[in-house]
Amino acid sequence: MFIDYAKIELQAGNGGNGIVSFHREKYIDKGGPSGGDGGKGGDIVFVTNSNLHTLQDIRYRRLYKAKNGQSGGSNKKTGKSGEDLIIEIPCGTVIKDQASNKIIVDMVEDNHSHIVCEGGIGGKGNHHFKSSTQQTPRFSQEGSQGEYLKVELELKVLADVGLVGLPNAGKSTLLSVMTTAKPKIADYPFTTLQPHLGIVKYGEYQSFVMADIPGLIEGASEGKGLGHQFLKHIERNKILLFLIDILEENPQETFDKLKKELETFNDTLMDKPALVVRTKLDTIQDPKTLDQWNGFSEDYIDISSVSQSGLDNLKDRLVSFLSNSI
Repeated sequence: MFIDYAKIELQAGNGGNGIVSFHREKYIDKGGPSGGDGGKGGDIVFVTNSNLHTLQDIRYRRLYKAKNGQSGGSNKKTGKSGEDLIIEIPCGTVIKDQASNKIIVDMVEDNHSHIVCEGGIGGKGNHHFKSSTQQTPRFSQEGSQGEYLKVELELKVLADVGLVGLPNAGKSTLLSVMTTAKPKIADYPFTTLQPHLGIVKYGEYQSFVMADIPGLIEGASEGKGLGHQFLKHIERNKILLFLIDILEENPQETFDKLKKELETFNDTLMDKPALVVRTKLDTIQDPKTLDQWNGFSEDYIDISSVSQSGLDNLKDRLVSFLSNSI
């Protein structure tokens, strides 16, 4: 199951208390204060793992709590620090403060770690409070509370190439033939209800990631249909492939609508390089039926995922762009 959103509570560990203790030794007034400090509370640390692709494991646990620090000991011994709590998340996860909706950290790179909640500081033992006027302090300091925070986790798919198009434009079929991904494919709208990733291999050791993401409808930028659930995922893509059915009645209007939805959601999306692909070339019986493409504003590539016609040309174009963008 692909889960790209979760709300959880975080409680870092409390610092341990300092203690009151006296060292019993001859010729030292009441042995001298020797209470040790409390240990530090455990932090809550998020770490990215490129082998994870969903927030499923995190979503079903509401509260994450790190260990408390232990109290200090006699003879100025410091208490043991609380163990940090490590939470592994997929690359591309954004962590937000629920209260302010501000982004705490955007974690993209693999093995990136970030402390989101810091553990409390251990309290001081009574030996810290000895002075010329206070030779035998009978008090110590309590440890401080660990940080508490409610956060939202939002996963945005990381892919080199993002497939953009209306429902049933052929995105899932293209992904299935160019990669080893197995998205659901059928001849009706909204077959894809969650993002799918696939690895496109070229050459001996090179590859790039392609993402098939749920189809757009008019009003998606306002949350209609799958709306924002779709649009947030293409923010990470390096290049966008606009897939349009070759038999579309008004391809220019369709293309303009797709661009408008992207621009309304995030106007920087239109700064990304884009390529138009006419899909389902195998369905053409008579070239005269393509008059609606006369005057189309963009260059395009023709493909058929079923017959695999044009796929090598498409792959070469994508590889050329991605190689130059590194």
